[in-house]
Amino acid sequence: MDMTLLYTVPPQEAFGLSIAIYFYLTGLSAGSFIISTLAYGFGFEKYKPLGKVGVVIATLLLVAAPMFLLLHSGRPLRAWHLFVYLNGSSPISWGSFLLTIYPINCVIYGYFMFKGNAKLTKLFGRIGIPLALMVHGYTGFILSFAKAHALWRSSMMPILFLTSALVSGVAMMILVTIIKDRFFSESGEVNTEIVYGLGKMLLWLLVFDLFLSLSDLGVHYFSERESMETARMFLFGAFAPTFLLVETLMGKVVPLVLVSNSKTRNIAVYGFASVLVMVGIFCMRYNVVLGGEHIPLL
Repeated sequence: MDMTLLYTVPPQEAFGLSIAIYFYLTGLSAGSFIISTLAYGFGFEKYKPLGKVGVVIATLLLVAAPMFLLLHSGRPLRAWHLFVYLNGSSPISWGSFLLTIYPINCVIYGYFMFKGNAKLTKLFGRIGIPLALMVHGYTGFILSFAKAHALWRSSMMPILFLTSALVSGVAMMILVTIIKDRFFSESGEVNTEIVYGLGKMLLWLLVFDLFLSLSDLGVHYFSERESMETARMFLFGAFAPTFLLVETLMGKVVPLVLVSNSKTRNIAVYGFASVLVMVGIFCMRYNVVLGGEHIPLL
């Protein structure tokens, strides 16, 4: 007797919301650390008020971020295996050491900064910059190694993650400056030189980030069938609202217009634009992580 067996196996999520949050927090940490080094590592004295607060935020975020990674793993007590059973070809193995070395360097850098040792602060600040870039860059490599998912298997993924990390980090430091000066300074006056300087950085980073994002989408749209389906998912499908409206329009285009227009050049507008950017970058992490797994594997 002939028999036909049908198996209905729903697609499993390798990653999820906790991984998107992990990517987001590591990006904020990398961006805030780099802003912190502008004065103490490279001599841009006008950004000196952001040095101490920047390194404190970067360290705290790097302590919080791996918690979401361990939560997602389901077996957090086995994390020590990553340091014993090594795989030189795996970005996860490299990332485990980076996630350990980078916060240690942040603590050392911050210690010498608070102690007033300019020479060693400068040294560990410069050491920390490549560590910060690698900590967030390796997350892009993790995704690009997943060749079964069309959205992720792109050589642009690491640079997309790095650029968006800088965008979100600069936006966060604009907000930190406004809140710190308005509510925790004796004068209550916001340092407009810092805010407008960071706003100019944010402007050009948004331009570059928007260019990379749209270029990557265009390549997918005119590529093989699975890649084209992924692009159509962001333009016309399930992820169109979060990609087009939240990530792109609200999180990139509107802030770009606000910070580039001299008529809207004031503290309140820059603060509002920074909030939009941070929401947009989080949505980018959400779209990339969950959107990459949305189309079932063939």
